[in-house]
Amino acid sequence: MIGVLVSGEGTNLQALLDAGLPVIAVASNLPGVRALERADEARVPTAVFALADYGSRAERDNAMADWLADHHVELVVCAGYMHLLTRPFLDRFTVINVHPSLLPAFPGMRAVEEALAAGVPETGVTVHFVDEGVDSGPVILQEAVTLEEGDTPGTVRERIHEVEHRLLPRAARLVLSGDVALGR
Repeated sequence: MIGVLVSGEGTNLQALLDAGLPVIAVASNLPGVRALERADEARVPTAVFALADYGSRAERDNAMADWLADHHVELVVCAGYMHLLTRPFLDRFTVINVHPSLLPAFPGMRAVEEALAAGVPETGVTVHFVDEGVDSGPVILQEAVTLEEGDTPGTVRERIHEVEHRLLPRAARLVLSGDVALGR
């Protein structure tokens, strides 16, 4: 059973739903985002855990973890979720994330722009386990995306999204089935 954390448009959430994966709860750190609408349309329970509503990130993560546990979530998928998670949250769930680069290259929020600025011939998509670092957890799946002459962040993101929408559901299935596990 999957809980998805979102912060924006929700195209990766939609890919999980379209793949028929058992998404049973969707949480966001921001109200009013399109991802929450997508969850509502799929009749998946949603909740917003805005950091400003809590005394600390740890308090917020604990409340979010309790809500996910109440919904019987086993796997948490970060699908465009733009906050780091605290250790107590990570201790309660297996958590995976999708990132727009071939990690360990270009971690963080500006991966596409950094890849273009570096002039590398390719970037890509990585699905990885989440730890307390920034995009530093063990890799589950990766796929390269070639950078082309005249690419912009927008054109690269379009190609990356196509790969993300295939790779993320595949990785979630591997983790749910137990074929891939994070050694604890």
